[in-house]
Amino acid sequence: MGTRQYSDLSDDERDEVLGRNEEGVLALASGDDPYAIPVSYGYDGVEHRFYFQLVSNDDSEKQRFLGATTPARLVVTEQRDGGYTSVVADGTLTRLFRDELSVEEIYQYGGSKRPLLEAWGEDEDVELYELDPETLTGRRFEIDLRRD
Repeated sequence: MGTRQYSDLSDDERDEVLGRNEEGVLALASGDDPYAIPVSYGYDGVEHRFYFQLVSNDDSEKQRFLGATTPARLVVTEQRDGGYTSVVADGTLTRLFRDELSVEEIYQYGGSKRPLLEAWGEDEDVELYELDPETLTGRRFEIDLRRD
């Protein structure tokens, strides 16, 4: 049976993982109802904030969860070199309005990934969101699948 060990990532290692990836799973809740969606993100490694361009319409299930005031969680995973890495960000997801963006925020959205995991039609709109994590942790899991 394989051996499984894990270690915490340093802040620099965590930022490297977030910088070289662009997709994760954003988990939201409304009351007792969970909701998780794959998303593309941009990451500011200095301010440690995430930027999203999310697509929805007023009647969508996603919009119901985006309007909830519960905490949000982003999970980013990566598999490589005989193991995998995960980074978890917990915090508040805030909608940003284009006419209220600062120069720094405009720069972040310019560098963020387009919504690769989103599809939209004529009656849907791209909304801008920021996740300012209260906690940001990462772990590396090493797995030895050799049988002795």
